[in-house]
Parts: sequence; C-alpha cells; structure tokens
Amino acid sequence: MKFFAFAATATLALAACSPSAPVADGVIVMESEYSVRTTLDRIEAEAESRGAQVFARIDHAAGAETTGVEMEPTGLVIFGNPALGTPLIAQSRTAGLDLPVRMLVWEDDDEVWLAYTDPGAIAARHAINSGDALDQMTEALDGFAREVTGND
Repeated sequence: MKFFAFAATATLALAACSPSAPVADGVIVMESEYSVRTTLDRIEAEAESRGAQVFARIDHAAGAETTGVEMEPTGLVIFGNPALGTPLIAQSRTAGLDLPVRMLVWEDDDEVWLAYTDPGAIAARHAINSGDALDQMTEALDGFAREVTGND
C-alpha cells in the first residue's frame, strides 16, 4: 500500500506524472488496488452510497485519442455533497472553482493512482477559515479515497 501527500511546488501536469515525480501543491495521491475503470466505478458507487451527487465522469484517454494522442487510461469523476461543500463556497465563492470534488485516476507503468486536492489547500487558496466543515471534508475524503482504492 502506498499513500503520498505532497506539499512541494511543481509545474508538471498531474495526469502526466507518477508519485515518484513532483506533483502539484496540495494534491494527495494514493495507489489503487484496482484498475482505472474499476476505481472510477467505485468512486461513483461510493459517492452515491454516501448521499453525494455524481456530476460528471470524464475519460481523458478517450479525449486524447480523438486528437491522435496516445494516453494510458485516465479518468476524472466530479462529485459533491452540498452539506460539506456549500459552507466552504459560502465563505468564498471562488472555492466553486475547486468544488465539487474531483478525483483523478490514471495508470502509469501498470500501477493505478488516485489523486485529489487536499481540502486544506482549497481553503488556503480561497482564504477560507478553517472550521468544522473543512475538518469534516478532509476526514470524509481521506476515508473515501482509502475505501475506493482498497487502502482502508
């Protein structure tokens, strides 16, 4: 089981790197025990079981294929729970740029990775006061990510 939380600065795009390479500030990366497709399916199922709404699922590899670019399986799920995210957006409307939550899953050298933005980084970026909503979101996303990747 591998789990990484990075706070170092980097300029590489997340989808193009693995946790052995620099990752963007405030991004949490975790290895998944499952394939990209299965991990994405697990994100959707777990979000729905927790009362969150799944807004979109994006297949980046399929998009790349339409431009003639070959990419390992890479996908993104956008989901949210208004009870957790709305108080943060109410404090700073620009938090809506980072919420609802996005989880990116990709394959790199036969390993599958899940990444999402640390809620603390979202709070810092948008000058949101730390509080119960932020603590709840941080705890919820950590447990959520561990569950869907098989790292619980």
